[in-house]
Amino acid sequence: METALDIMRQPRLKILETLEIFSLEQLNKIPEGFNNNIIWNLGHLIAAQQGVCYKRAGLDTWVEDSFFQAYKPDSRPNSSVDEKGLALIKIYLTTSLDQLKTDYDNQIFANYPTWTTRYGVTIDSIDKAIAFLPFHEGLHIGYIMAMRKLV
Repeated sequence: METALDIMRQPRLKILETLEIFSLEQLNKIPEGFNNNIIWNLGHLIAAQQGVCYKRAGLDTWVEDSFFQAYKPDSRPNSSVDEKGLALIKIYLTTSLDQLKTDYDNQIFANYPTWTTRYGVTIDSIDKAIAFLPFHEGLHIGYIMAMRKLV
């Protein structure tokens, strides 16, 4: 489990470092051919983690519901994110992994149900859910890397 969290943490930190040179306007821009923007993809990393680990286990997310709703799967950016919103995403990108480890260690995911992802992966435990997350995050970091060349 800790390996998967480390595999997520390092790319999250690296992508934040890569994006430091971009303006808020660039991060909010939806490039032609895309349905979302860089900021949405960053927020989605957090919302997807919350959904896969907490919601699927029948637990409440520890991020605000409004945050989860704004970045959950199949959502779209409905307004520009301001500096405060971006700062929150940056904080959540690291603290969400720390909280997941704490909650995992406290065994709050004991009743994790079986479900199948849209990619055909069957997940039947929190360990498999956590193992799936780096794949999902890699997809969205790939979108971010493509978008940064278009904004």
